[in-house]
Amino acid sequence: MNKEATYLSIQNLNKSFGQFRALQDVSIKINEGEFVCFLGPSGCGKTTLLRCIAGLETQTSGDIFQNNKLISNLPTSQRDFGIVFQSYALFPNLSCFDNIAYGLKNLNWSKDEIGARVSELLELIGLSDHISKYPSQLSGGEQQRIALARAIATSPSLLLLDEPLSALDAKVRVYLRQELKNLHRRLGLTTIMVTHDQEEALSIADRIFVMSNGHIMQSGSPEDIYANPDNPFVANFIGMTNFILGEVKDTKTLTLTGKAIGIDCRGFAKGEKVMVAIRPEAIQFTDTKKGKDIFSGTVEDIEFLGSFRRIHLKSPLMPDQVMIVDKPILDQPEQKIKIGTEMNFTMSSSFLNLYKCDQ
Repeated sequence: MNKEATYLSIQNLNKSFGQFRALQDVSIKINEGEFVCFLGPSGCGKTTLLRCIAGLETQTSGDIFQNNKLISNLPTSQRDFGIVFQSYALFPNLSCFDNIAYGLKNLNWSKDEIGARVSELLELIGLSDHISKYPSQLSGGEQQRIALARAIATSPSLLLLDEPLSALDAKVRVYLRQELKNLHRRLGLTTIMVTHDQEEALSIADRIFVMSNGHIMQSGSPEDIYANPDNPFVANFIGMTNFILGEVKDTKTLTLTGKAIGIDCRGFAKGEKVMVAIRPEAIQFTDTKKGKDIFSGTVEDIEFLGSFRRIHLKSPLMPDQVMIVDKPILDQPEQKIKIGTEMNFTMSSSFLNLYKCDQ
């Protein structure tokens, strides 16, 4: 397996439903063995893109190449993939064995070959003792794993996952996304997952394609997209972000409420208003009260969120909104942060991202 080899190439793909353009000139490349996520809000085009890859929707224009073969106009039955839907789509009248064996029977595998393959897959997903059970006798997580085993039974070279975890409760979802990750590592199968869950995409994907209104807004590793979002949409959609209005003083200096911060401002004009984005966890409280990069705010609310507290600050930096600061439980003594307390804080320039105000 060559992870640098392009396995799936989508070129200038467009899809319209009447006057509505669900996909607009989408071009992406996915490498062999990658686990990628199409991430975005409802209606952004991510599921439509997946369905075009599967042949369940026909693109209005553009080309799709799989392993250097043009598949744009091939029927679904002639495309090499396995798919797991949000609803799992198991056959309710078939046992776990027969659900997994369904595609193998259509390929005319022998009874012994089918038995060996199904047993292998049930062991792989940890459900060997469920071989004779029916979908109605399984939990949601178990149904998801059976659907996954059915999708990979015929050894496809591409696995498509359409929000496979969204119907599960939080703990099962976290457990199964780790199982998906482990399964991908063992099989090395090129995998595309559609999700609207940012945490899910960040934790599982090698690469994320963030989508909005039928466009790819940014692609990259989870770490890169989180730390260096290309635009305010990505910054706001991936995780939580504070947006602050600033002004460029020169190529190396930005002013926020009259205070100067050293940061690379190349690409912006002197005096230009810019939107400054900073993550809640990148804001640090300090006992220092004075300094060119010391800001202040009053605590308006405190949310306890388990491993961290989310502090709502009213600050001159964001006069029309509340500033969000996330602090690990052990990072700041509880008694120091109380509603109504004035807190001083700093923001490192290495955690700031600048955008033009019209983006």
